Order: sequence, then structure tokens, then C-alpha cells
Amino acid sequence: GGLILFAIFSLVMDVFKIGYYSSFYSCLSAIKIIYPIVQAIFVVVQTYFLWVSAKDCVHVHLNVTRCGLMLTLTTNLAVWMSAVTDESVHKAHSKLKKNVTDEIFRWLLKGNLSISGMRSSSPEECNCNSQICQVFKNGYFWLYPFNIEYSLFASAMVYVMWKNVGRFIDHHSHHIHRLKFRLFRRTFFVGIVLGLITLVSGLGVLILYEVQVNSSTESSKKSQALSMYYIFNIVCLGLMSLVCIGGSVIYRFDKRDMDRHKNPTRTLDVALLMGAALGQYAISYYSIVAIVASTPRDAISALNLTYALLMIAQHTFQNIFIIEGLHRQPP
Repeated sequence: GGLILFAIFSLVMDVFKIGYYSSFYSCLSAIKIIYPIVQAIFVVVQTYFLWVSAKDCVHVHLNVTRCGLMLTLTTNLAVWMSAVTDESVHKAHSKLKKNVTDEIFRWLLKGNLSISGMRSSSPEECNCNSQICQVFKNGYFWLYPFNIEYSLFASAMVYVMWKNVGRFIDHHSHHIHRLKFRLFRRTFFVGIVLGLITLVSGLGVLILYEVQVNSSTESSKKSQALSMYYIFNIVCLGLMSLVCIGGSVIYRFDKRDMDRHKNPTRTLDVALLMGAALGQYAISYYSIVAIVASTPRDAISALNLTYALLMIAQHTFQNIFIIEGLHRQPP
């Protein structure tokens, strides 16, 4: 379900890119228009393949199957790196345009491209004056995160398929334990309501923060927006840390045994969980170093320091709670 959701948004992004690049076919290389078309075909075929075959444990043509799956995995990683690079270049161009005039921007862009010995084929050099062109441009830029998540999502699923090639399932794993989930049961209902309230509140705070920081020229309003942003996140991170600690304590009273059997999906889940946390640990660490070394130390710096420390604590407690839950036997 998650794969199909990201695939749909990725296809919409490809349509927007095709529409945007088609507006500049006279000053762009043909590969710019062909690439999103080929990527859309790849997304459709791969999504269908994973939907049909994700749970298969192949026992024939093992080497060919492993080779094909690894080729698909590396293709997804290449698409992911391309999307991240394209988004970063787009952001760099947008920030550069805000700080310099159009003439200087074009001169810098041409100079960089001439140094690399490549013919200029950037859409930033072409004029995008029509309303439909602006819609396509902004649309595909905001849809990049979905394409990035799709590539990572598909890579994870293909990796699990690759690990399952030639694997024999243990007999105990054939027993399917169906958990009874009732939406309006008291505990589930409270959790869903609190989660939705936090989500909506977070979106509201983020929108207010973006509007005040980007549109206001007064330093006092920017400080208020930063304070509001940090205070909200500190409260949320504190509550999440307490909930994760409470969940880990509850596990200590759980009479279920730990599941020690080899499971490629669970192993990948743990590896991705820890790998994703490393990035946030690094950001928080550099933030702490920058805050401690900077002067003067005001209220914003104190909030930022508290936020960075709580981010490390929350990710640590959350990962412990999730990993313990993944290794629990079904009821």
C-alpha cells in the first residue's frame, strides 16, 4: 500500500516534469524529456512486479534471479541519488536567484557549465513566463520527496526479495496470527485521536513558521516564530520520549518469548532504522557543537540546544522500543 501511494505521486511528478521540460524543447536536450517518460514506465512495471512477487521465495534460476534483483536494486539507488542531486541543484539555483540579479546568475551558470566542458542544457536559462509552466515547475519540485521515498521503499523490498532467494521458510512461520483490530476500542481510539491532533498541530505550526520567517522583515517576529517552532517540537519530543520509555517498561512485564529466528525483513528493518537515525544524530551533534561555540547565548540558542538533545534522546528510546517490539513473538 505504501509503495503504491509513493508510486502514484512519483507518476504525477513525472507528468509535471514532462510538461515542464516540453515547454523548453527548443533549448533542452531530448534526454531531459525522455528521462521522465522512461522513469514513469519503470515505476509502473516495478510496482506491478513487487505487488505480485514481493512474497516469493524463488528456488529456480537462483543466480539469474539474484542478478536481476540486484540490478533492480542498484537502479533504484541510482534514481534516488539522481532525485536528491536534482532537488539540491534546484534549491541552490532558487537561493542564488534570490541573492543576485538575473544577469549575474546567468553569467555564473554559463561560467560553471563552460568550465565543465558541457553544453548548457539547464531549464533555468529558458524563460518560464506562462502560468501553466510555473505550475509544472512548482509541482514537480514539491513532489520530489515522494519519488525519493519510492526509490528507498522499492530498494528495501527488492533487498528482502534478494535475501529470500533460495530460502526455506520455517514451519512455525506458516501459522498466521491475525490480530483483532477494533478502531473504537478505547486505547486505539485515544491513540489515533492524539496522533491526529499532533499531526494537524504540527502542520499548523510549520505553516505559521514558514510564513513568518520568509515574509516578515522584523527580527522580533522571526524570533517569535522560532520560539514557537522550538517549543512545540520540544513538547512533542518530550512526550514521545516518555511514551517510548513507558512502552519499553511494559515489555519487561510481557510474558511472550523473544523471537530469535533468522528473518531478513526484520534484519533490514533494524538496519534501516539505525541507519536513518545516524543522520539525525549527526545533525543534532553538529547543532550542539555550533550552539556551544557560538555567541551570544540567548533564549533561541537555549531552545535549540534543548531541541537537539531531546532529538537524540527521542530517537534512542524510540529505536529501543521498536526493536524490542520487532523481536516479540505473536500473542
